[in-house]
Amino acid sequence: MRKLGLIIRREYLAKVRNKSFVIMTFLSPILLVGMVVLIAYLTKINDNEKRIVSVLNESSFFQGDFLPQPGVSFVRMQDLSLEEAKDSTLSMGYYGLLYLEDGERLDWVAERAYLYTREAPSTSVLERIERILESGLRLYRLEELGMSPQTYADLGAGYEINTATFAGERSVKGINEFKALVGGGFGYLIMMFIIIYGGFVMRSVIEEKTSRIIEIIISSVKPFQLMLGKIIGTSLAGITQFLIWIISASLLMVLVLIFLDLDPAILLERPGAAPGLEGFNPADQLQTDATTALIVEEFLNIPMGLMIGFFLIYFVLGYLIYSSIYAAIGAAVDNETDTQQFIFPIILPLMLAIYVGFFSVFSNPHGPIAVGFSIFPLTSPIVMMMRLPGGVGEGGVPVWQLVLSIVLLILTFLAIVYLASRIYRVGILMYGKKPTYRELLKWLKY
Repeated sequence: MRKLGLIIRREYLAKVRNKSFVIMTFLSPILLVGMVVLIAYLTKINDNEKRIVSVLNESSFFQGDFLPQPGVSFVRMQDLSLEEAKDSTLSMGYYGLLYLEDGERLDWVAERAYLYTREAPSTSVLERIERILESGLRLYRLEELGMSPQTYADLGAGYEINTATFAGERSVKGINEFKALVGGGFGYLIMMFIIIYGGFVMRSVIEEKTSRIIEIIISSVKPFQLMLGKIIGTSLAGITQFLIWIISASLLMVLVLIFLDLDPAILLERPGAAPGLEGFNPADQLQTDATTALIVEEFLNIPMGLMIGFFLIYFVLGYLIYSSIYAAIGAAVDNETDTQQFIFPIILPLMLAIYVGFFSVFSNPHGPIAVGFSIFPLTSPIVMMMRLPGGVGEGGVPVWQLVLSIVLLILTFLAIVYLASRIYRVGILMYGKKPTYRELLKWLKY
């Protein structure tokens, strides 16, 4: 144990004292926050841009329909010919000209409507104008059939059924997807940590192997102790860096947003979702506010303490499993180029966990696919985190599934460490030859 402790200490100090490690530890949060702030700032500028469209309406229809909307304003022109309206629009620097020809029927006018612009028009502008014309057309045709505007408005009203649990708690549509996204964030952190710091373990082994210093080290330390010490030491360095990133990035983000007066919610806004669009209904806004309140309530009800606790468990076990494989690969090759044939099979289960996990947990968090992937050891650290926001026990992840998942992770870790150590002890002294999968299987039998 004393030798293992020395190896862990050596690996940890070697990583945290490295200049590139120190630089990236403090530079990465600045780059990350800078990217988020830049996106929020550019989005804010983009939303503030107002396109002005002049309207030459020679017909008796759509007289009061072109009202100001987010991103688009309309200016009415009168007593001008089409060519004069075009010249005026260009001279005033307006975005475009909407021309409605005179006619006795609204559908005839709408079919001959033209939007003139300097270049290909923006999709968002087209959608807003088309929505106005489309709404007028639909109402006109329904009125010809004897339907009143109020009846038309009632027909266009959406419907969502009320939902609640048997305990009487109100629920909301899409909450499974929302919870999966929250858990998916934890799962994604696990995946990125495994890929980044597992690669550190592999490169560390390759460097010592190519420099032949490994021959001196294993004269006094068993290969298994050396491999385990590298894994634990590198993981502790990674956790240190990870915690510094989270704390510093959070503080920096808050300070920058306060200083620049930026609202991070602007990143979540959808184009055309703001009030003032054609067809906006105050009742729909009230429904949206109620839904938002329920989502916020559900978010606050997510057991964050439970999530963080199991995040650490799955984080550690998942990393130990994959870093053992990375260490074995590093011992089997002579340079990083030769690792490419072995890397993809390692990353594949992680990618599969992210994509299959999202699709399965979104639709049915308790379905056979979601349950299977949350128990399978190579994917469970990610998929189980997607299911845990629903809680543990009744209505959430059954206790037996959670326990089985952790037990299988521990057993898999022990099995993979054993197999990886056998590859490690043979490959660590092998030089000048690219190993194949068949040779790796032979090393397991030595």
